[in-house]
Amino acid sequence: MHKILLALILLSVPVPIALAHSGSEQEQQACTRDVQRFCRKLMDQGDFTILACLKEHRPKLSPACRNVLVSHGQ
Repeated sequence: MHKILLALILLSVPVPIALAHSGSEQEQQACTRDVQRFCRKLMDQGDFTILACLKEHRPKLSPACRNVLVSHGQ
């Protein structure tokens, strides 16, 4: 469940209100550009695909996005 919530945060897509509070606005904003830059073509393939994409591009991610991944055990 934790990974799904992280993926939703990273995607910054509209989610049900109950899930929207799982991450701070700062966490959501931290990876928005990185998702759009590196994983845009994969956005329709599911949360875990986006998470895997971000991990694959970890060296190129912004420091803020890398910190979000680390803080969530990724």
